Amino acid sequence: MTNYSLRARMMILILAPTVLIGLLLSIFFVVHRYHDLQRQLEDAGASIIEPLAVASEYGMSQQNRESIRQLISVLHRRHSDIVRAISIYDDQNRLFVTSNFHLSPDELQLPSGKPLPRGMSVARDGEQMILRTPIIAESYSPDESEVTDAKPEGNMLGYVALELDLKSVRLQQYKEMFISVMLIMICIACALLFAWRLMRDVTGPIRNMVNTVDRIRRGQLDSRVEGFMLGELDMLKNGINSMAMSLAAYHEEMQHNIDQATSDLRETLEQMEIQNVELDLAKKRAQEAARIKSEFLANMSHELRTPLNGVIGFTRLTLKTGLTPTQRDHLTTIERSANNLLSIINDVLDFSKLEAGKLMLESIPFPLRTTLDEVVTLLAHSAHDKGLELTLNIKNDVPDSVIGDPLRFQQVITNLVGNAIKFTESGNIDLFVEKRSISNNKVQVEVQIRDTGIGIPERDQSRLFQAFRQADASISRRHGGTGLGLVITQKLVHEMGGDISFHSQPNRGSTFWFHISLDLNPNAMVDGHATDSLAGKRLAYVEANAAAAQSTLDLLAATPLKVIYSATFATLPDEHYDMLLLAVPVNQREPLSMQHDMLAKAATLTDCLLLALPCHAQVDAEALKKEGAAACLIKPVTSARLLPLLIEHCQMQQAPHRLADARGRLPMKVMAVDDNPANLKLIGALLEDQVQSVVLCESGQQAVDCAKQQQLDIILMDIQMPEMDGIRACELIRLLPHHQQTPVIAVTAHALAGQKEKLLAAGMNDYLAKPIEEEKLHSLLLRYQQGMPLVPGALSTPVSPVTPEVRHDVTLDWPLALRQAANKTDLARDMLNMLLEFLPQVRNTVEEQLVGENPEGLLEIIHKLHGSCGYSGVPRLKNLCLLIEQQMRSGVAAQALEPEFLELLDEMDNVAREARRILG
Repeated sequence: MTNYSLRARMMILILAPTVLIGLLLSIFFVVHRYHDLQRQLEDAGASIIEPLAVASEYGMSQQNRESIRQLISVLHRRHSDIVRAISIYDDQNRLFVTSNFHLSPDELQLPSGKPLPRGMSVARDGEQMILRTPIIAESYSPDESEVTDAKPEGNMLGYVALELDLKSVRLQQYKEMFISVMLIMICIACALLFAWRLMRDVTGPIRNMVNTVDRIRRGQLDSRVEGFMLGELDMLKNGINSMAMSLAAYHEEMQHNIDQATSDLRETLEQMEIQNVELDLAKKRAQEAARIKSEFLANMSHELRTPLNGVIGFTRLTLKTGLTPTQRDHLTTIERSANNLLSIINDVLDFSKLEAGKLMLESIPFPLRTTLDEVVTLLAHSAHDKGLELTLNIKNDVPDSVIGDPLRFQQVITNLVGNAIKFTESGNIDLFVEKRSISNNKVQVEVQIRDTGIGIPERDQSRLFQAFRQADASISRRHGGTGLGLVITQKLVHEMGGDISFHSQPNRGSTFWFHISLDLNPNAMVDGHATDSLAGKRLAYVEANAAAAQSTLDLLAATPLKVIYSATFATLPDEHYDMLLLAVPVNQREPLSMQHDMLAKAATLTDCLLLALPCHAQVDAEALKKEGAAACLIKPVTSARLLPLLIEHCQMQQAPHRLADARGRLPMKVMAVDDNPANLKLIGALLEDQVQSVVLCESGQQAVDCAKQQQLDIILMDIQMPEMDGIRACELIRLLPHHQQTPVIAVTAHALAGQKEKLLAAGMNDYLAKPIEEEKLHSLLLRYQQGMPLVPGALSTPVSPVTPEVRHDVTLDWPLALRQAANKTDLARDMLNMLLEFLPQVRNTVEEQLVGENPEGLLEIIHKLHGSCGYSGVPRLKNLCLLIEQQMRSGVAAQALEPEFLELLDEMDNVAREARRILG
């Protein structure tokens, strides 16, 4: 709404009534005078035409035109100011005589067919007024006509038509309108005069008050409203002056208080300055202590990792020698335990990273069931040593192929299950996994860990997720631990988009549960026919522990097996079964090999006897196999280890050609694609040891051509290749009818979060990070082996090894080169030779760039060199290539990277010198 000033409002309120009243009165006066003048003109015309009609009666009866013409001429001249013409028509509506022959007589004549007027009539046409009246003979009497019913038309001699000019009254009308307008203007002028006087007496003092208030607002408290005022304005003036006086008094008092407060604050600031100096000294001491702690943690982690890496490395070397299955199982357990210990060492570093918000979670595809199986297998030893039954129950509707951070997920499970084992003396530790919700691309999984341990008192539960704190100090001394496990677990769960909580009662156990969000792998291979070979088979299952039995029965419910369950072997029906799974209680310390009768009887009941043993009973595994057992499983029984054994047994009978050959190679045909000859040679060497048929391609187009001609079991596709990259090659291969379901694995050294989604959208099923490790490659091949469940570890349970610490400041690390070449010396030497042969080509291209020639393919050749360095044990050169490649891909001009190129040339010389020394 528009805001008007007081001045404008007063003008409107004073002038509006005056203008409105004057306008209405003037309109009324003008309209009245307008019609009055027309009536006067009409009356004047009537006073002319009526005597004329009477006077014309004699001339009309005698047909004397001259007398009538003289009569009308006299009347026309006498009234020429208002009369334009006078015409007389006979009873046949013919013109008899007219006073103005210059005008057309048709304008005054009645239209033909219209009866003669019986009385005076008035008609207006524009600026003319026409009056007509009949000429009646003297013998005509209206009374007689009414009595005798005679026609009056018989006594009419004609009629007189008189045309009057209305322009004669127009001037008078305009004059009176002008007088009305002038009266209105005089009234408005008088109103303006009074309004101006009123505004001067009202708005002037008000404006003075406003200016005074504005000066007071700006701090001029000595300002006062001056001048003589009347009525309410004088009261307002006095109020403003009183307010100004009060404000002046308040301001003086406030200034006094401010001065006092400032004095007090100055004393306080002096004290705070002294405290700040002390705090600054304390801060420096704390920072120094934190630096010393960080150095200590870094040094200790390095010192602890070094012997652990030695244990892991020599364990792997021993695993490559000829071993019995039991020895291999023991060494595998040692390797897993060492890896677990290495992850525990990293807990303190993880905690510091989480506190600083610098811990980055991976987002990679992984099998959920195999990941959980690895955790419970590692923790089973400590649980079984205490006589605890550890179970894993994964609901069948939980998706297996998900995308997330498997190592951090395992870390959460390890912490919670490890705590449950630590604080439980007898009973069960049950791990439940179920689906909480699912959408098109995400699944929310809930995990529960229930134990029958000592529980947590209610007063100590609030301190459970505090760093370096446990529920009770005595418990900490009894069971040990850093007190960081649950803190790291809580923070990791929150980082994975979930929440964690627990419920516990003293001496009745605890239940910890958490839920996390994981992405679904849209290109996961789902073999719906993996368990078809189990159809029609009968499996007998013996397990005394109810929780362990229920978890195994739940996973077997998803198979076509017919399961006969019994709590004890003695109550098992004496029938023949295709397979028999016999679980040994974890609290049974008597060696099972001593129970010859039970094993012999069990062997007679089935063609395939499977034993689920506690960890401490695995030492008798070889003896048990000699007694008739087909295989021995470590409890708890999981789908990742049980189903492959059952399927293997059935496939040995149905399709023995699907099993591995004498060298242990898988019956698979694998195609590897890489534009780098060194990378391709290494991948080919690793694949030849693990699969029966290998196809090598040097470009994306060659891979597409090979895929058109033959059936492949799996494709390892490099991503960054010239001309046709791996993503485009994968899209073209997916268009082939016989390769729509073939697993395509992306092999890349830059598995960034944004690129992972792009790879999955292009049809990639998984990805393998460079440099390729033999164990990870073997695990991936097992996961996608046709005819087997799509879970890693179909025939064994591979362990994701922990890579030993790499020294990035070394020019040539020969032990690293051996590890990258799967500990094959000849292959490592070949890879180093290929790198040396490629260095001159890189040098020529880099030198062309340094002299300003801007050679084509600079980025591609740097990328190719980076890939070659990944398998040759040259970490410093590899890091330089990675830095230059990242800078160029981010848009940095090659001219701005001259220092890096010079450093690259120097490092290439160093690598060539060290390589020649090693190669001899």
